[in-house]
Amino acid sequence: MTSIGTALNPYAQYGSAYARAAAVPSLAATLSGDGTAGDLSTSNSATTLTLSDAARAQLAKAPLPDFATVTSDARITLDRLYTVAGVKGPIVDGKTSIDLSSLDRRSLFAISTNNGGKFTPDEQAVAAGELKQRFDAALAPSLATTRLTGDYSVAYKAALDYLDGASPEEKATAIWASQRTAVLKGYQATQQDPATAPSGITGDPIAAALAGATPPAKGNSRDFSSVASDVRAFLDRQRSEAASNGKELVYDPRRKTGQLADLSALDNRSLSAISLNQDQKFSVEEIYAAKQELNTRTRLAVLDALKQSMSAGDPRQFSLGILKQYSSMSAEERQATNWTPDFQDAAIKNYKSTSTLLSLLKS
Repeated sequence: MTSIGTALNPYAQYGSAYARAAAVPSLAATLSGDGTAGDLSTSNSATTLTLSDAARAQLAKAPLPDFATVTSDARITLDRLYTVAGVKGPIVDGKTSIDLSSLDRRSLFAISTNNGGKFTPDEQAVAAGELKQRFDAALAPSLATTRLTGDYSVAYKAALDYLDGASPEEKATAIWASQRTAVLKGYQATQQDPATAPSGITGDPIAAALAGATPPAKGNSRDFSSVASDVRAFLDRQRSEAASNGKELVYDPRRKTGQLADLSALDNRSLSAISLNQDQKFSVEEIYAAKQELNTRTRLAVLDALKQSMSAGDPRQFSLGILKQYSSMSAEERQATNWTPDFQDAAIKNYKSTSTLLSLLKS
């Protein structure tokens, strides 16, 4: 049985050796890379971390390099990863031996399609697996929100956005075109009646996923203790850099002296590791700073949901935004931000009651 990522994924056909990759690495991105949903992660002994949304937005503004350059750079990156990991290929003893999360979607597409004939079947397979996991991670919150609210437009819109985010090379494939056509038909149907599941659409992967025939992969969430260890190393590096500059690393922006710690590159699960401090690795100052950063991001997420609701002229979008945010969070993130099941239940009730009122107004 394949996952929805495979069904929607134009790369799966190129990964002939994917069955040999029993374990795919986490989706964490290195500081110089692009991740979709990442945790802090390590590949063997190397510590990696995700880019902040602001940093990725800045990178997105840069003009696209030509595909030949992307392909060559991907080949160089793979060879470098092998050297760092001390391996000769991407699969060792049936498991993935390197972390491809530092590669962006376009680079992974180049590898999975063997552009320029530069990549082995194993490399193509592992790249296809990484792309599939990124898609699954991107779509999972919206699928969960659809199941909670009965609003099918949420899942179809998420899939449509993901497909539209493809590179020009990916969009030029027949597979991408057919998949987008199917998803677009489903999305258009939900615009007429969001509470009714679209049916009769050839090749519609969302319908299969929501019916349970091809559930999305859950991914390989890293052990929370390992995440905490990586964050500890990340902060220690900042302390060492500050000391080399003759400064103390500080966590309070009101301090007049010292080098202010930068937590912006950490994802929310990593910040939660500091905030919860389950392994007693962090100081009071570090915990407070992480909580402040998490609170700021939470407020911005709520405000963004409210803004989208107002711009769409649909009050239900606020509850949908909250539910999508809740579904995308790990258990640790929910605990750290105090987003309890009661919070989720309240958002569901608000969505349903608002939908009822809007229906009455239309009748």
